[in-house]
Amino acid sequence: MNGLIMVAQLLLGLSILVILHELGHFLAARAFGIKVEKFYLFFDAWGFKLFSIKRGGVEYGIGWLPLGGYVKIAGMIDESMDKEQMALPPQPWEFRSKPAWQRLIVMLGGVIVNIVVGIFIFWMLAFKFGDTYIPNSSVKNGINVGVIGEEIGLKDGDHVLAINGKKVIRFDEITSSNILLSHTTLTIDRNGKTLEVKIPDNILNKVADLGLDELISRTPLRLPKLDTIIANRPAAASGLLKGDLITAINGKAVKYDADVSDALKAQKSKDVQIDAMRDGVAKQFTVKTDSLGTIGIGFTLGDLKLETIQYGFFQALPIGVNQAWVTFTDNAKGISKVLTGKIKADKAFSGPVAIAQKVYGGVWVWSHFWASTALISIALAFMNLLPIPALDGGHVVFLIVEMIKGKPLGDKFMEGAQMVGFVILLSLMVFVLGNDIFKAFIK
Repeated sequence: MNGLIMVAQLLLGLSILVILHELGHFLAARAFGIKVEKFYLFFDAWGFKLFSIKRGGVEYGIGWLPLGGYVKIAGMIDESMDKEQMALPPQPWEFRSKPAWQRLIVMLGGVIVNIVVGIFIFWMLAFKFGDTYIPNSSVKNGINVGVIGEEIGLKDGDHVLAINGKKVIRFDEITSSNILLSHTTLTIDRNGKTLEVKIPDNILNKVADLGLDELISRTPLRLPKLDTIIANRPAAASGLLKGDLITAINGKAVKYDADVSDALKAQKSKDVQIDAMRDGVAKQFTVKTDSLGTIGIGFTLGDLKLETIQYGFFQALPIGVNQAWVTFTDNAKGISKVLTGKIKADKAFSGPVAIAQKVYGGVWVWSHFWASTALISIALAFMNLLPIPALDGGHVVFLIVEMIKGKPLGDKFMEGAQMVGFVILLSLMVFVLGNDIFKAFIK
């Protein structure tokens, strides 16, 4: 069921973004009197399609190959490589007949829409839900460190005071991927002693494999007091109740929630003895873990405090703009890490399986769905701006060169560049999809 939810969220999110991206090209083209022949969600490769309808001289349809979508603009060297049309004399309604500045706007239409959509979603989420966070000052028990964090010198219970000399106000600053994208030094307090721990650049490869929580968990260490008992799971069947304080697993004392999780994961599909205190009375339970080493429990926040900043309608707008900008620059930093060899390409680029698992997840929560869709919308805008001939960014570069030279580049050059771009994109697609499927298979 979780797999179906992940696939459904991915298809819905990408379909929305593809339609809106192509709509940006479509509206810009129509605004300048350029004829649009086709508007498709997914590709109708080799002429096969699931649905099509013709309205106002435009064929609208859904293709069978779910790798994006496209609009076919008359008089443009694009995915169709329609050489017969391009061999005819230019017509006034064609893309190639329009001034370079109009063609530039048409090519940027999709990217602009993706950016606007990302900003809008972030804006609405900030307006509706505000900004809830854990103040770093309320983290009494310190951080919960994963295997990657241990490798670089962090320990459970450390208190992170500053990042690159800047005082940490919000706990999510510590667990953000931003700390991986620049030379980061953490100033920590360990049992009253101040230390500095540097995060090496090559740690990105391990984080890509194991996840960001294996550096520093998004949840600080908490007392192992139960707040949630999921129905029809092993914990509920054993008699554990909300408010129970777990004290030991298989006779070994536990101090924090992370200790409980680690102990249970080490006993997958086994009977486990749990000692707990309930209203000052010692209790003992036998629980059988599932294949993942979980039993269906959640812990209270304990001493942690949550603070929420509420924003008015217009107050939320700069929050949305800033979130979109941070997402855009994070993508740029990530690409620069690949180009400089600090992270391997197979670790940096995610295919549909990884996006469904890591971004959307197996639980459908609308706020999370829209936040994830906004992230992908900004990522699509960035990727489409890359100067690869078959992408919008490649066309933009050629148009800027044309505007500087004062004359268009030759059709032969454009056709050759387009073909090179397709080869690059096809190679990248095969690489990403192959790597994605392989990782999913071995898991």
